[in-house]
Amino acid sequence: MFRTDGPTFFELARQALSSTEGGYDLLATKFDATPFRTPDVLLAPFFRHVFAEGSVERALDVACGTGAQVLHLAPYVTRRLVGVDFSQGMLEEAKRRTAHLPRPVELLKADARELPFKEAFELVTSAGAFGHFVGDDEERLLEGVHRALVPGGRFVFLTTPMPPRTSPARWVARSFNAAMHLRNALVSPPFVMFYLTFTWPEVKPVLERHGFEATAHDGLVPGRLSKVVAVTATKR
Repeated sequence: MFRTDGPTFFELARQALSSTEGGYDLLATKFDATPFRTPDVLLAPFFRHVFAEGSVERALDVACGTGAQVLHLAPYVTRRLVGVDFSQGMLEEAKRRTAHLPRPVELLKADARELPFKEAFELVTSAGAFGHFVGDDEERLLEGVHRALVPGGRFVFLTTPMPPRTSPARWVARSFNAAMHLRNALVSPPFVMFYLTFTWPEVKPVLERHGFEATAHDGLVPGRLSKVVAVTATKR
């Protein structure tokens, strides 16, 4: 739900008529007061799962946004922690939110489809961003993540299963996606955000094609978020 300190209807409309990058620049200072931000009630058990076997030296968070995932990563990363995002506004919020951490975080403006790293990390994470990568962009994202990881490194992320055809959630998401396609056909530049992307197990063969072995873990939290899945894709 939107909080009272969240964006107004007109601010959301302005964002929706902007480019993807520009829209997030506009929304950055109020993003954490929207339902678009992955909640801490899910992030906390997710990162406990990620680090069940201990800390890592180097980690990268892709599409780090306002730094929510980075804050959860920081206690478990001993040497180098990097967050990348293409929105300068979101990065400014992330810098503000992580300024108190005892170890500096590298926050870089970069396109996740062109990650500038090669065998630099044992761990790459992401949460809540896959709706921005469709078609060829999804392929480019996975190529970059694979390149950024050392052999045996892990790409761990949150996703959901595809809802059944009888589920209202599936049709709401499909309706939103149809409206987004129409918006992008009529308005330029496009705003890329779609639901029901990167779902499990549909994404498993895609990961395997890009050189990963993938497994999934469900039941991170009870209640309405119980269907969320943590996928671990290990670089071959």
